[in-house]
Amino acid sequence: MKVGKMSNRKILRQVIVLCSGVAVGWFLNTKLNPHMTMPMSGSGSMPFVLVEEAQLQDITPSKKFIGHVEAINEVNIQPQVSGYLEKVLFNEGSAVNKGDILFVIEQQKYIATVDLRKAELDKAKASFTQLEKEYKRQKSLNQQKFASESKLDEAYSNMLQAQASVKQAEANYELAKIDLEHTEIRSPINGYIGKAMITAGNYVSTSSGTLANIVQTDPVRIVFSVTDKEMPDLKQTYDQEGSETYSKIILANNKVIKKPLLSRFNDNSINTGTATMSIYSEFENKDGTLIPGGYVDIMIGSGPEKNAVTVSQAALAQDEHGSYVMIVNQNNVVEQRRIVLGSISNDRQIVTSGLKAGEKVIIQGLQKVANGKKVRIGMINEQTAEGK
Repeated sequence: MKVGKMSNRKILRQVIVLCSGVAVGWFLNTKLNPHMTMPMSGSGSMPFVLVEEAQLQDITPSKKFIGHVEAINEVNIQPQVSGYLEKVLFNEGSAVNKGDILFVIEQQKYIATVDLRKAELDKAKASFTQLEKEYKRQKSLNQQKFASESKLDEAYSNMLQAQASVKQAEANYELAKIDLEHTEIRSPINGYIGKAMITAGNYVSTSSGTLANIVQTDPVRIVFSVTDKEMPDLKQTYDQEGSETYSKIILANNKVIKKPLLSRFNDNSINTGTATMSIYSEFENKDGTLIPGGYVDIMIGSGPEKNAVTVSQAALAQDEHGSYVMIVNQNNVVEQRRIVLGSISNDRQIVTSGLKAGEKVIIQGLQKVANGKKVRIGMINEQTAEGK
């Protein structure tokens, strides 16, 4: 009997050791694999979905081209006279108006030259006046037979030479005034001026090169090329009667703008190397949105513009009753919305009815939601592209 009691004690001890080992193993397992102890997350939490706003997009038939923005007028400012540069009278990178004084070259010697040429002109005029009187006197004496023909001829020749000297002095005087005017270098156009290539205190001459560059920014020209196959259709679009041609410009940041088209012309021949023809379109640019030298996309179309609500094709679902999308309302509750589909425009689905622009449409996570269920959302596009 004593032996049996010892056996039961051993068994109890072994059970305790075994239970302790299981407990330690379970503890270590939960530390190394914490997710094993967590309940399934989908059972009670709100699902997360990605949504986008339905966009109001221009669906008017149009053709897109890559355009290059060019300044219609661009001027390199160069000196016409020599001398030390006394003043630079503009702020680099600022707007300038036609007639604004940009640079001043030392004027003192040119003012003195003008005064000298004026004195030479006055002297030539005085000499001419005297010799003209002498000629008239000799002519009167000759008619009275008191002066010979040779005297008359000599007086006439002297008068003509004096007259020529007056004209020469007048020309020299005008040239001196022109040189003096060129000491003030003025802007020949309205536009934006860049960096001053030469600063005050430096000596400049007609061979000094460009002092500054000015580009006209309003209006500007957008140049794009069309192939010889596209040209007849584009010409028909431009020439179509009763249908207004429109242009939309897409900037580098994808912003869409509309500007008045002032004029348009195409090149006079097709480039045989590229089989393309250049089209030049002139646009007003008072706000300076179009920067010369930049690249844009330009869309050419005709007829009245048409806008429609569009969504990503990923948002579409279909059952035996037709097409639908799942939207998220202001309370983050899912609603099923029946829609009528149109055609595809720029990889987006046109919705002809059933949906309004700005409504939040689920595009990822449709399998996790149901009508009336509350969800957490993430926006795929925080704001729609302007103009679309």
